Amino acid sequence: MQILFLESFFGGSHMDFALGLKEHSKHEIDILSLPARNWKWRMHGAALEFARQIENIDKYDLIFATDMMNLADFIALLHIKALPVILYFHENQLTYPLPPEQKSDKKKRQKKDLQFGYTNITSALSATKVFFNSKFQFDEFILKIDELLKIIPDFKPEWIKDEILMKSSVLYPGCRFPQASVEFGQSDIKSSPLIIWNHRWEWDKNPDDFFWVLSVLKEKNIPFKLALLGEKPGKISGNFKKAKKDFSDEIMAFGYVESKNEYIALLKKGAIVVSTSIQENFGISIVEAVRMGYIPVLPNRLSYPEVMPKNYLNEILYSDKKELAVKLENILLNYSDYSDLRKELSLSMEKYSWQAMSKQYDMEFEKLSGVY
Repeated sequence: MQILFLESFFGGSHMDFALGLKEHSKHEIDILSLPARNWKWRMHGAALEFARQIENIDKYDLIFATDMMNLADFIALLHIKALPVILYFHENQLTYPLPPEQKSDKKKRQKKDLQFGYTNITSALSATKVFFNSKFQFDEFILKIDELLKIIPDFKPEWIKDEILMKSSVLYPGCRFPQASVEFGQSDIKSSPLIIWNHRWEWDKNPDDFFWVLSVLKEKNIPFKLALLGEKPGKISGNFKKAKKDFSDEIMAFGYVESKNEYIALLKKGAIVVSTSIQENFGISIVEAVRMGYIPVLPNRLSYPEVMPKNYLNEILYSDKKELAVKLENILLNYSDYSDLRKELSLSMEKYSWQAMSKQYDMEFEKLSGVY
């Protein structure tokens, strides 16, 4: 089977997902991509550029597109009728939280919701099949459709919710780590366990709470080391500049690591991974770290209660930043007591490996296209 993969934002986890699927699927996948920048213009114009670049759409058995484009435009431009089309939601603009500066501006909020959220809706309606990367995102998306319908003044498309529900389901992303047992936890600093932050350096990952907790620990003379990884858009923001100064004695790594091998090498030195995110639909970076033997300390919200094993949620989830500080202090002071937990959590992440997940993707491709 030949599959055309459309990725309009080819960077970070989107790029990793596309490459992982291409590598592990038994089918032939051609990736057509655009650079990971100017996301609003990708929503507007990616369909036009993709349609221009494709010479022969008929050679494909299936199209797989991700969410940051207008799929309805693409289908119309290429007059696609019989070819099955999958839309995969890494994220969506209906549920993505507003930046702090927009929360009090009703005009900006309405423009954002209607413009890009509606594109997500029309894309979902035009697809043959829709997949969300977690039940959390799926449920939130459907809930936001109800909210959107309430503000439409007339000719409300009440039917769209049922139609999207009928064609949608959850399909977790694969992660590019070994399916077999891995060696982990070779921390160089046993007395000061290494805490890793491996998220984008943006407001929706809520670094302010993370740095507040670290300050509390430092004031109490709790020993730790720190690696601030993850992608940073443009210039380094003030909170990270301040953190670099405040935790200069603790920081072992500061900045995005381009090489996957170098990133994995750094992961092998760490002990604890923390999230304070406001927005997270799955959490590939957390799953990767847990697979490598990290103890996760995560907020009791978003996708985390779904992705992590239920029998360990009380140990690894927190309700607010004060509880995070308490749990993190306990882990740092008693790190050697968590060996069994680390092993159990690591094994539980095996199901998200591409070796395992690619079978589910291939099954869905074959079911939809009728080609085996």
